[in-house]
Amino acid sequence: MKAYFADEQRRHDPRSFLSSGAPKPNPEVPARVDRLLAGAIAAGCAVERPGSYGLGPIAAIHTPEYVDFLQRIFERWQRIDGASAEVIPNIHPIARGGSYPASAVGQAGYHMADTSCPISEHTFESACWSAWTATAAAEAVEAGAASAYALCRPPGHHAFADVAGGFCFFNNSGIAAQRLRRSAERVAILDVDLHHGNGTQGVFYRRGDVLTVSIHADPERFYPFFWGYADERGEGAGLGCNFNLPLARKSGDDVFLEALAAAIRRIEAFAPGALVVALGLDAFEGDPFGGLSVSTPGFARIGEAIAAMRLPTVVVQEGGYLCDELSDNLTSFLTGFGGSHRTRG
Repeated sequence: MKAYFADEQRRHDPRSFLSSGAPKPNPEVPARVDRLLAGAIAAGCAVERPGSYGLGPIAAIHTPEYVDFLQRIFERWQRIDGASAEVIPNIHPIARGGSYPASAVGQAGYHMADTSCPISEHTFESACWSAWTATAAAEAVEAGAASAYALCRPPGHHAFADVAGGFCFFNNSGIAAQRLRRSAERVAILDVDLHHGNGTQGVFYRRGDVLTVSIHADPERFYPFFWGYADERGEGAGLGCNFNLPLARKSGDDVFLEALAAAIRRIEAFAPGALVVALGLDAFEGDPFGGLSVSTPGFARIGEAIAAMRLPTVVVQEGGYLCDELSDNLTSFLTGFGGSHRTRG
């Protein structure tokens, strides 16, 4: 399988985030890259550097207001007397009408859903290269590759069209899907991350050309809390094109694979011309977030089941945090996916 990664993605280096009101070290750190690269190489991937695509692929799903905010906010923040070293919001509007604050502090609250995605000097650069990595993988599939892996860091599935959240700034899976729309009439996104892909759902919720499917820990008592319920089906042209499969905490391989079978049935009914897999490895039983209990061999079974659809596929890295098995989990998924994909054409 082709794989893509740009070293500039390491430069975003967040220091902390708030969890249950307490500051903790941010788990979305550059060291994730080394383990994921090792896992991709062990699976036989040849890693290539993506090109720079400019802001076009990003602006295809994100608002210009938001892109400008991410590009300029760190510099503006530094001019505030006594400001923190990283951009972290201290206010969140309960509703957003037509007004837009001029203040950097107000805009941080407007464009950042939580405190887990601090913005530092290199965040915008790293987020752009992460988005371009997804774009390169999508273009490889468009050009005829059966599949491609995008090692995207920072991740993206919690990012809405104009809101960052959950360690995410640009929605890489959405950017890949939008790119694939150039050659595919319909595209499906299958999110297997521990957490619901609320940003991806939000971007496509009123669209009928992109099906969004997410398997995740039940959000009733788990991040992102306010999205990810089974009754969220889409709106307008997108009604019926959003499918959520929340699972009980600590669900293991068999429960996850049963949900995956339902997800695959829905994707096949949509008849997409291409697929994006938002690959979170944090559903692992030993992941620091501890929400689900998928085993390392379970990731191979997940990869095999997805590959059996025989769709042109872009695999976009989402979560999966520092644990001893992170590399092995990626290798397991990619090997299962690649072996099944080869035997089925």
